[in-house]
Amino acid sequence: MYGNPTFDCNGAEIRAHCRQLATVVTIKGDLDGVNVERASRYTRRFILAEKPFLLDLSGVTSLSREAVSLLFTVDDVCTAAGVDWSLVASRPVEQTLREEGIEFASAGSVPQALNHFADAMVARRQLLPLLTKTA
Repeated sequence: MYGNPTFDCNGAEIRAHCRQLATVVTIKGDLDGVNVERASRYTRRFILAEKPFLLDLSGVTSLSREAVSLLFTVDDVCTAAGVDWSLVASRPVEQTLREEGIEFASAGSVPQALNHFADAMVARRQLLPLLTKTA
């Protein structure tokens, strides 16, 4: 199969896209205790050093309390790799996070998150000449 295949994960479909500004992993369907470990293992493969990461859960129809561990895994791996990451959440994901009292950096849409990453990249590039100047 050519292109960008979907990974079937027992009720959830996962697709990864490497874009210029960030790696985008999109998950659709249900995330629960049955598939969260497998989804976490698959997702973390796409977290790369030097490349912002976007977890698009806008197509997730339900997120169990156990499946919130996926977000903590992404946060831990991104922190260890030194990369920024953001979340695009569906209403069911937002509801589960609100009920659990958990917050992660999020955006309203994939384009909004990519714009945020682009703005951060421009800001870093503007800072770089200041850091390399000598007296």
